[in-house]
Parts: sequence; structure tokens; C-alpha cells
Amino acid sequence: MELTKLKAHELKSLIEKKEASVEEVTEAHLNRIEAVDEKLGAFLYVAKEEALSKAKELDGKVAKGESLGLLGGVPVGIKDNISVKGMQNTCASKILQGYISPYDATVAENVKNADGVILGKLNMDEFAMGSSTENSAYKLGRNPWDLERVPGGSSGGSAIAVAAMEAPLTLGTETGGSVRQPASFCGVVGLKPTYGRVSRSGVVAFGSTLDQVGTFGKDVKDCALITQAIAGVDHRDFTTVDTPVQDYFNGLTTDVRGKKIGIPKEFFGDGLDTNVKKAVEEALKVFKENGAEIKEVSLPLTDYSLATYYIVACAEASSNLARFDGIRYGYRSENYADAVDVYIKSRSEGFGTEVKRRIMLGTYALSAGYYDAYYKKALKVRNLIKGDFDRVFKEVDAIISPTSPTPAFKIGEKTDNVLEMYLSDIYTVPVNIAGIPAISVPCGMANGLPVGLQLMGNYFREDLLFNLAYSFEQSTDWHKKLPQL
Repeated sequence: MELTKLKAHELKSLIEKKEASVEEVTEAHLNRIEAVDEKLGAFLYVAKEEALSKAKELDGKVAKGESLGLLGGVPVGIKDNISVKGMQNTCASKILQGYISPYDATVAENVKNADGVILGKLNMDEFAMGSSTENSAYKLGRNPWDLERVPGGSSGGSAIAVAAMEAPLTLGTETGGSVRQPASFCGVVGLKPTYGRVSRSGVVAFGSTLDQVGTFGKDVKDCALITQAIAGVDHRDFTTVDTPVQDYFNGLTTDVRGKKIGIPKEFFGDGLDTNVKKAVEEALKVFKENGAEIKEVSLPLTDYSLATYYIVACAEASSNLARFDGIRYGYRSENYADAVDVYIKSRSEGFGTEVKRRIMLGTYALSAGYYDAYYKKALKVRNLIKGDFDRVFKEVDAIISPTSPTPAFKIGEKTDNVLEMYLSDIYTVPVNIAGIPAISVPCGMANGLPVGLQLMGNYFREDLLFNLAYSFEQSTDWHKKLPQL
């Protein structure tokens, strides 16, 4: 039995039945990382000693007859912008090289409390800015399905690790689609929860009103399991909402009869790959066969989503990243004349091209004379986009679209065309702007590459999204396909 091929919930069951130890499961995944990660670039730090120590501790609990927590000894990988005590937290940036977190983010604490075993820190686009994981200062992330293609971003390492069987569960972060898009490209399940459903305490901020910790799993059950483990109100994050967390894992059902699903016509226009469109249309037939009602809806302000997103996100990034100054921690330039020179040179040398681009765009949008024309106007349009979703959710229970307009593109294909790169998030950014939850599930293949189906729901209806996704998954075999490494 190859433990790394099993789903998280299957591993959890084996451990509960004492058919496998936590240490055996952990060692299997550590060996897998050692065997394949050199060519994939998913991990920036492998916590071998910490993981094995935790595994032995949990096996000790099992030996005493104690029950394990929700995650039950299952290994978890964590994106390198989420703080884990005693581990690096570089955000894949030179400016945070050598920084070791002195505390746990709330989600990392929740993973530990649920008896998950943290395997290490995962690769990403620098400060979560990118759609391909080509912007990491340390290593290039590669798609397990085709090593010449990107895994998506910014949570590319998190998607690679699950797809390549290096970790059964991982955490990522979302600002404009950075969980769902790499989940689509790598053929795994990825959820972006409602804004406020999961704590951001201890997560390095990019766009504070857009950011949310998201989850990856091999299938819907796995994604539901890890989401349930990390969700909930947190007194350290005043943006979390005190709404009860449903039992996502045990509450899964395939019964979607009578559910109304909206198809936004604006998501099926120019720029959508023919094979991706075909895969999504085939998926719609499955939902119909399962008893769901499909109807066309309209989100007319979708065309303004990308512009709105980049103004708001860049403005918030320029503010959030001001704290990285070369003085208190992280990288500091060796050659400087005075205090001002330290700031200028440390930031110039420490930040990569994409981060600098977004800081400059954001600073410009917030500057005197342009604040009203750009940032203030973007906030008004954001409210209108949210209104579009509010109106549509009065008619339907969920909305379906492609996750990305294309399958994974080749490494280097879009690095010289920034606008084309940004357009790869065109179907995901409206969700972050509105703050609603959305999930991506595998729904087909296009030229040998995975295609993702996106399901969007109303606020705090992650339970419904999991059930719709589970119904589709149990009626198809796409989630069973594995890359050949």
C-alpha cells in the first residue's frame, strides 16, 4: 500500500484503526518530497525533524488509547507567508531571507490543535503577487502534469504538493484567485472561503480587504476536512465573523435535487479556451442529471472586476509592504550612505520586479490628486460588483464558471506580457472583490492538462459548495487522475 497515494480522510481512517502509524504516514510523505521535489520546487523548507517529532508524539497518544483531533495525524504543508513558530516565513522574497517566525498564525495553531503534522513551508509567488509561481526569489515551481508548464499562483507550491502526492493537505492564501487557479492548473480541489470565515492573524498581508487563507485537498472530502479544522472566529482578527462552522466533512451529501445553479453569460465569452469551455459544458450536464436546475444569469459588471481588483489590491499592497524597510528584520543592503539610503537600497535589492510594479501602481493610485480618480472610484465599483452577486443569489443557490480561461501555460510564456498574465485571473477576482466563497474542482482535461470548474456561493455557504462539488465529483472520475512523475 502506497500511503502517499491515499486521500487525507483515508489516512485518517487508517491511523484511527491502527493500521498505520502517524510516523509511517509522515515518513512516507517526507520520502516522497525527497524523491520528487527537486524537479518540482514545491517546498522552500522541509520540517523533517519537527514533523517526525510531532508524529511520535501523536503515536504516543494513540498508544495510550487517546483519540486524535480532527486531522488525526495527517500531514499538512503550509504556504511560506503563513507563520509557523520556529520555521522560516520568507514569502518567497529576498527581503525576508533568514526570518524565522517567533509565533504561530491562528491557522497553523488550529492545524496543530487538530493534530495535523506540519511538513514544512511551500513555494509561492513573492508576497503572493503573481499567477504562476515564477516570481519566487528562491526556486521555480513546475506543474506535475508537465514540467515545462507553470503550476499557477501565487499558491503554486501548495497545489504542486497535493497533486504530486508530497502532502495530502495544504494551506494557501487567496487575494484574487491564488488558491483556485493553481488548483485548476494542477488538477486538485481548492477552496477560497468567505472573507471572515478563516483568521488572517499571522498571515503576511498583501491586500487586507481581499486576502483569505484557502485550502487544498486531493478531493472534496479532504478539502472539507482541512477547512473545518481551520475555520472559525478569532479574537486576534477582528475581521473574522462569529458564525457557527458547519460540519463540512461529515455533512457531505450527493443530493443536489432542486438546487438552482446560475451560468453567468459574461464568463463564457472571448478568451475562453475551446476545450475548457467544452469541459465545463459537460460538467453542467452532470449537474442536470443529478437533479440541479441550470439557468442563465448575468453579472454585467464582471468586465470591470480586473481593473477594480488591481487598483484596490495594489493600493493595499503599497501600504502593507511599507513595513519591510531593511531596519527591523530581513534583508538589509550592505552598501548605504545614511538612513534614507538603507531604505531605498534594501527595498530596491530585496523586492522582485512584480512586487515593485505593484507597490508603484498602488502608491500612484493613493497619491494626492489621483486618490479620488482611482482608489475611491474602484471602491465604488467594488460595491456595485458585490451588488451584482447579491442580486443573482436571490435567484440561484450557486454560480458555475470555468476557474481559468485556459489550462496551465508554459513557463516564460506570459512573463513579458503583464496584462495577459493578469487576465488568467479574470474568472476568480470577482469572488475576492465580493468576499464570497468559491471552490475549484477538476472537471476534465485539455491537451493532457487538467481543467478546473469553479462553483461560487453566497456568504458562509461553504457547506453548499462542498455538497455541489461532492455530487459532481462522485459522478465523475476526474479527481482520480494522477500526474506521471
